[in-house]
Amino acid sequence: MVMSIPNIKTNCCVKIIFTLLLVFLSFYAHGQGSTYTSFYRVYLKDKGANETHKYTPEDLLSKKALARRQKAGITVPDFRDIPVFSEYLNQITEKGFTLHCTSKWMNTALFKTKSRVDPAILKSLPFVNDVKIVKSSPGKSNKNNKLDFQTYQSDVIPYDRPITMVNGYSLHHSGFNGKNVLIAVLDGGFTNAENISSLYQLRNRKGIKAIYDFINNSNEIYDSSTHGTAVLSILAGIIPGQIEGTAQGADYLLLQTEDVTTEFPCEEDFWAAGAEFADSSGADIITSSLGYYIFDDPALNYKPSELDGNSAFVTRVADIAASKGILVVNSAGNERTNVWKRIIFPSDGDSVLAIGAVDGNNLISTFSSAGPASDGRIKPDICTMGVNVTVQVATSTTARSNGTSFSCPVLSGMAACLMQAVPSALNTDIITALHASADRFNSPDSLYGYGIPDMTIALTKLQDALVKVPEEESIAGPNPTSGDFEITFQEPPGSLSIEIVTMAGKVILRKDINDYAGRTLRITELNNREQGIYFIRLIKPSGINVHKIIKLRN
Repeated sequence: MVMSIPNIKTNCCVKIIFTLLLVFLSFYAHGQGSTYTSFYRVYLKDKGANETHKYTPEDLLSKKALARRQKAGITVPDFRDIPVFSEYLNQITEKGFTLHCTSKWMNTALFKTKSRVDPAILKSLPFVNDVKIVKSSPGKSNKNNKLDFQTYQSDVIPYDRPITMVNGYSLHHSGFNGKNVLIAVLDGGFTNAENISSLYQLRNRKGIKAIYDFINNSNEIYDSSTHGTAVLSILAGIIPGQIEGTAQGADYLLLQTEDVTTEFPCEEDFWAAGAEFADSSGADIITSSLGYYIFDDPALNYKPSELDGNSAFVTRVADIAASKGILVVNSAGNERTNVWKRIIFPSDGDSVLAIGAVDGNNLISTFSSAGPASDGRIKPDICTMGVNVTVQVATSTTARSNGTSFSCPVLSGMAACLMQAVPSALNTDIITALHASADRFNSPDSLYGYGIPDMTIALTKLQDALVKVPEEESIAGPNPTSGDFEITFQEPPGSLSIEIVTMAGKVILRKDINDYAGRTLRITELNNREQGIYFIRLIKPSGINVHKIIKLRN
């Protein structure tokens, strides 16, 4: 019997029809469990009778996902959006295999058995193109929790150095904190994320929009690893003077796609299931502090020559996610002191933003994986701080830790702020701007990539390309407004003081921004004010502008 997931914990408006749940996240039994020792990735030749014309866009994707596709001019639906053909899945199940998950993008299905079965049984089916054994574990794995990381106490480097290094406060102080951006965190678990103090505001505003464990097919993500918790604290954590998240206003999907106890290619299928859920839910960014290259069964290992952006299953999935308009950000890996030394999959993807790690002095870390991609492309793309990064996994205390696992969310969060600041920017625009803003853009190398980005420069480049410059010094609109409006400057003011004044001359708000970034300013402070006329005074080094704003009844 095919089972859907009606109890998936979510409070976002994710409209995915029952048919899609049956196939995209279809599972024949709850939980992977220890009894399933062998997994098989089945490549299907076609999608049977699932013709594209049978589905409307609303059948397959949430409104937020459709809006992202529309912004990028992406056709919906295309062949990859169509679910895997359920009749094929049923025929395979009848042969004694249990379905774990599918990938509509790759037109594959992941099946499992309790003991090893000859895959030739499936290869004989007329609709099966190939079968690959992606897990076969007769004995105990040599992994315990492969995402374990060391924490320590230190105050040598300021707690907010990851933000100051990339000039990130210029975005935060300008009101850009990732609001209205949805970030999918693919990781190995989020133990204690429901308790730690730095995520109180995130939980209180219900910013966690959905959770799911794709390994065990359950809603239990808070009991396997603190790795995702540390990542989330870097993104959304707030403790004044201790931890400063890079995207405190963003919303999040917490998706467990990594089996922390073993290392097999079936985890690439779990990653694909998480990425497809993120896409259908309308995620703007996928941040993944995960990667693959060697496995518990050496026969399944990847080769360095396959770092070409087209070979690894997970890399191909990541590039498809990017083709759907999602910004995919992935850790470059911590392999430079190991035999492999190179970046890891899927950071080799040509549309994936691969993040290396530098220390607090802007020097490349000893562990940060080296590029380039095997076809010569610049990798990693850029670097942010991944040494001595403040994280929180204990309920009420913070600590420091190291790894590209932590430089990755630093960048993902700042990218969310850029997206908020320039809503028309595509994922490709963000990548281009980040590259161009980095300090080694004109002389990239295989360790730093294009270097360390500067968020003010990136924002300026995005706005120069995408924001219409007004003929006046500044314009405000929409006007009249319900309370949420934007001011666009002819030239970036650099520093700015804002006053909101009533008709009676009373100043109801004053805000000083010494490092204002960009040429647009979002004002929401009138949302909860009564209707009437207000004056917005903008005090810039070049002079004062005043805008008369008509506030309508809410």
